[in-house]
Amino acid sequence: MCGRYASGRRPEDLVELFGVERWDPTETIAPDWNVAPTKPVWAVMDRPPKDAPPEGAPPEGADRPVRQLHVLRWGLVPSWSRTPEAGVKMINARAETVHEKPAYRRAFASRRCLLPADGYYEWHTPETAPDGPKGRARKQPYYITPADGSVMAMAGLYEWWRDRSRPADDPGAWLCTCTVLTTDAEDALGRIHPRMPLLVEPGGYDAWLDPDRSDPDELRSLLVPPAAGRLAARPVSPAVNNVRNNGPQLTEPIPADQVLGDATLF
Repeated sequence: MCGRYASGRRPEDLVELFGVERWDPTETIAPDWNVAPTKPVWAVMDRPPKDAPPEGAPPEGADRPVRQLHVLRWGLVPSWSRTPEAGVKMINARAETVHEKPAYRRAFASRRCLLPADGYYEWHTPETAPDGPKGRARKQPYYITPADGSVMAMAGLYEWWRDRSRPADDPGAWLCTCTVLTTDAEDALGRIHPRMPLLVEPGGYDAWLDPDRSDPDELRSLLVPPAAGRLAARPVSPAVNNVRNNGPQLTEPIPADQVLGDATLF
């Protein structure tokens, strides 16, 4: 799964990296090295002029899909959900079944996005780890990032949810949320956790974001696990466990003598 990640790049850098054509500089969020569910996150999407929610959501005003950068909330809320609280449990969608699950299949067909990240965190439970609070085994957090320092483009879906208690023309009536697609982790990373975010390489951006592609089999063919060795993992401080902690220091490796378990395992 992917339950925390780091997103420290400036929106101006994301505009260049992803070929974004439309971004409103007033729509911005601060760099975040401890992104957690329900937090605001950057998302890249291609939206055609008519791809807007019904009942008053603003039109895009273009004749073709336009690549855009927007701030969404992490944790997808299906359009049919009665409350937005459902998004807390829908931060990840399994790539193997996303095309058939009621919560995701409509978004998979037409509302796909890329979620830029510098890396993500995962937790490993060493066999020799001492017990923590309430007798639970202590876990060692790892930061997993592209070995070459490039941006990670996590495959995502987005969805609109309407608050029926507000008028349709009220900007606060619409909530746009997203989820991260996950896949089986490659062998080395699987020793930390069996699942990992599904990454889209630059050559696949256009196909993944194209809202005119809707055939499930064609779309599923785009979901290719990353090559072995594409990502590198390093043990980091348990400070990342607390979502209130933030800053680039969370991604820094810790000394071998502070690592729970075998520091050379990965």
